[in-house]
Amino acid sequence: MTETTVGIGGAAESTDMVLNIGPQHPSTHGVLRLKLVLDGERIQHAEPVIGYMHRGAEKLFEARDYRQIVMLANRHDWLSAFSNELGVVMAVERMLGMEVPERAVWTRTLLAELNRVLNHLMFLGSYPLELGGITPVFYAFREREELQAVMEEVSGGRIHYMFNRVGGLKEDLPAGWLGRAREAVADVRSRMEVYDSLVLGNEIFRGRTRGVGVLSPEAVHAYGVSGPIARASGVDFDLRRDEPYLAYGELQDTLKVATRTEGDCLARFEVLLDQTHNALDLADACLDRMAGLAPGPINQRLPKVLKAPEGHTYAWTENPLGINGYYLVSKGEKTPYRLKLRSASFNNIQALTELLPGTLVADMVAILGSLFFVVGDIDK
Repeated sequence: MTETTVGIGGAAESTDMVLNIGPQHPSTHGVLRLKLVLDGERIQHAEPVIGYMHRGAEKLFEARDYRQIVMLANRHDWLSAFSNELGVVMAVERMLGMEVPERAVWTRTLLAELNRVLNHLMFLGSYPLELGGITPVFYAFREREELQAVMEEVSGGRIHYMFNRVGGLKEDLPAGWLGRAREAVADVRSRMEVYDSLVLGNEIFRGRTRGVGVLSPEAVHAYGVSGPIARASGVDFDLRRDEPYLAYGELQDTLKVATRTEGDCLARFEVLLDQTHNALDLADACLDRMAGLAPGPINQRLPKVLKAPEGHTYAWTENPLGINGYYLVSKGEKTPYRLKLRSASFNNIQALTELLPGTLVADMVAILGSLFFVVGDIDK
């Protein structure tokens, strides 16, 4: 005699369910897929599935010369194009043993900080939007437009600036541009309190983010997390201070590295906001210094065919989203033999496997948005 037990009703509640978030989803900032295993409303297991946007930039580097690779490196983090260019040209300049003119050094530092503000404003506006607050994103785009105007005037581009060159910058600044840049920085700073009052002062926002998605310092080190996410967990590391490049060595009095110890979604947002304030201060300090610089070249004259000597080097920069690294190997040709790109978002997103298990589905969007990643930066 065979006995068969049939479960109905409540028995089905203990069954695990696999839920796919994406690969098209408003809070993923691109084409990312999250494979979640749920027990009711609670996440048991999370697996980020990447590669939907992969464009093979690292392989394409090998088929482009040292002028052309700037265009490829420009695009992976589409909110930080100027900073992306910077690491590549710094690596090539290091291989060549090339000194960059002082005017180019200070201009690069200024534009990198303006680019940092542009990047952070996008997340300062879009993160509350993902949690249901639509107003801040309109303010964020108003401020971004002010800075985009001066970036467009100097480079001709609104997103992909293509202004860095090996040995300096494409061309000198337009007449009167420094004054217009200073006005734009002052205008943006005068309206930044919107985020303090409208977002951080909002009870619902604080309720959705405080104590949610706590990332430990140990997990930060284990996954190679960097940038504002790492500093929100108490990992006090910033290349601009700890291994200065460009003109940051002379800006140590102005540079303030924002940190928190809570490691939750709210702490990550606060660090991003503090960094935005400080980037505006750094931009002003650069403008002050540039006003006193003597006229001079903005780039080095290069040979018609640029070849890097045989060898290898590593350059890294503190990008808006974290540490970007460029490992360049040369065989003495006009194209790189190998150029490995270490992007910030690739490491940062891996921490989701640690952050999401044990949390509710409702908190998943809050945690996901607080990692401030760009999917193109993952699928470089």
